[in-house]
Amino acid sequence: MADEIELKLELTPDAADAFEASALVPDASQAVEQQSIYFDTPDRALAKKGLSLRIRRSGGTRIQTVKASGPGTAGLFVRPEWECAVEDDQPILDDTTPIRALLGDSADAIAPVFAVRMARRTWLLGQDGATIEMVLDRGEAMAGDRTSPICEIELELKQGDPVALFALARRIDAVVPVRLGVQTKAERGYRLARPAAPAVKAEPVALGSDMTAARAFQQILQNCVRQFRLNEALLLAGRDAGALHQARVALRRLRSAFSIFKPVIGGGAKTKLGEELRWLASELGDARNLDVLLDRTSPGALRDRIGAAREAAYGRVEAVLASSRVRALMLDLAEWTATGDWLDAPDTEAERNQPVREFAVTALSRFRRRVKKGGRDLAGADDATRHEVRKDAKKLRYAVEFFAALFERKREKRRYRAFLAALEALQDQLGALNDLAMAPHVLEALGLADDPQAPKLLAGGRKKALLDAAADAHEALIDAKRFWR
Repeated sequence: MADEIELKLELTPDAADAFEASALVPDASQAVEQQSIYFDTPDRALAKKGLSLRIRRSGGTRIQTVKASGPGTAGLFVRPEWECAVEDDQPILDDTTPIRALLGDSADAIAPVFAVRMARRTWLLGQDGATIEMVLDRGEAMAGDRTSPICEIELELKQGDPVALFALARRIDAVVPVRLGVQTKAERGYRLARPAAPAVKAEPVALGSDMTAARAFQQILQNCVRQFRLNEALLLAGRDAGALHQARVALRRLRSAFSIFKPVIGGGAKTKLGEELRWLASELGDARNLDVLLDRTSPGALRDRIGAAREAAYGRVEAVLASSRVRALMLDLAEWTATGDWLDAPDTEAERNQPVREFAVTALSRFRRRVKKGGRDLAGADDATRHEVRKDAKKLRYAVEFFAALFERKREKRRYRAFLAALEALQDQLGALNDLAMAPHVLEALGLADDPQAPKLLAGGRKKALLDAAADAHEALIDAKRFWR
């Protein structure tokens, strides 16, 4: 078994052409054609265990590879792998891999799921004292009658400091635009084998009770970056309201993670990244506000004008996402997460090395207290105060979801479900109140405040009912038993 450390970068076919013609690429390279078959059980037991199994044919050679998703840090893949030569396209499932031990007799049901066909060019480069294998892959994944193009650069560290991978990535981005890759080829194939999703919701965070708080923070950030990048790709392909919403959710989860883990990373460590994440979230905000307003507007002239404003807002979103600033932000975030100086800061060493479950108990209690205190008079509070409670409730919600895997006992899981349901109910009411508060500002910004249909959107009579419901939901949340105690 060996570990590989690699950084993935996505690019367009035109950018790949320009990359190959650039001075950055050495003359000497290896070029091969590869075909890979990926295997799993009908119920995807391997994928659920975090493993992939493939047989890759290159020339007359076939190599079987088993990879574990393993710990990664926001774009930097660190994956144990097991390799052996095979004679044909039939997997070998002996004790040289963990498959038989993990799946037992279910391993006998393993069969082909999808295939990947690839043209690969490989170079060996030096960067800041490190040796890096740079690979350009062009091809496609195939599952049944569905196909998906693949065009990506993989930078694999052969020797040296992982910081060199990010330095080389920035050199490449200076030549052609590249985006941080968050999917393996196996993940691309699995997604292709499932029905297409218009948006990608947050995935469960794989935390173990043996983790430190610092390692858990890295895992959480990787999870958030992955959600953003997957929805960003969907947004760049089409103007989908669900993908926009989930991209903003990913950014809120990222910013909340910084707040939750402030004792681990220190107060000033994330200033620049935090400012950039706040900027990006605000750039996506107008389009989201118009999506919400459009859903509440009946057909007619006002809806048409809001629809036109929405299209213009989505055009701005696309321009922002295409910018070098956003590409740099994702690389900066990935590098800081994996190699930032916060990992060695002496004043937070004890907090970094704290067992994550112990840290989670303290964090969950802290944010629950903030929600409890801030929401004592929700019905009588002004919009600004309720907005602060809403933000604290979101941070508590994300903390609850981040740490869910640490509380797996039967009673903890039962209390978790009840607590999360109560928290979601409060968020729903606070969100509806926030939409009402935002509507006049959106209409005024569009010059539509005087439109005859505008009063229907402001729905003043609905506010009292929402306030009462929010107060009841807050009381129910505070009464809910804490699953972490």
